[in-house]
Amino acid sequence: MQCESGRGGVTFVPNGQDGPAAPTIDPEAVARQTAASMRLDGPKVAPPGTYVVGMPMWMWATRTPTTFGPATASATAGGVTVTATARVTRVRWAMGDDTTVTYLGPGTPYSRSREVTSSPDCGYLYERPSYEQLGDRCQGTATAYWTVTWTAPALNDGGTFTEARASATPPTSARSRSSTTDRLAGR
Repeated sequence: MQCESGRGGVTFVPNGQDGPAAPTIDPEAVARQTAASMRLDGPKVAPPGTYVVGMPMWMWATRTPTTFGPATASATAGGVTVTATARVTRVRWAMGDDTTVTYLGPGTPYSRSREVTSSPDCGYLYERPSYEQLGDRCQGTATAYWTVTWTAPALNDGGTFTEARASATPPTSARSRSSTTDRLAGR
């Protein structure tokens, strides 16, 4: 007897023959579908600014459940429940000047009380002015790499995979010390 949808359907199987095969599911495929249903955003990056070439620039992304996690969701297929938990494990910053840097966390927000110091965990130094770039600005991206850990306890199975989500960073201007001093002095 095979029961479908709780209605007590009957499937006749002649003697000596195998019954219908149990449905097979790919728990990782279910986990990927579950992750696709979660809101996993790219980083919400700090506001743009004008930076002095050779001076420390602090980079950070606002930490929220949709930009860093953790986010958890479950789905059931073929009677098997798969639970997936996603969290950002690294952020890759493309700086707009052909340089990329990767950090393992969201960074630390800058405050004026820190004055001219390097970020303790996520910073950068522009080595040449942005007027050498097309459009006088450095336009970059920040890509969050979400590690999704999934489990299917009924199958004694589980694993991980990675999802990437990118956000454009606000255009940044990197100025030499003399051009910044001239601009501040009104020249």
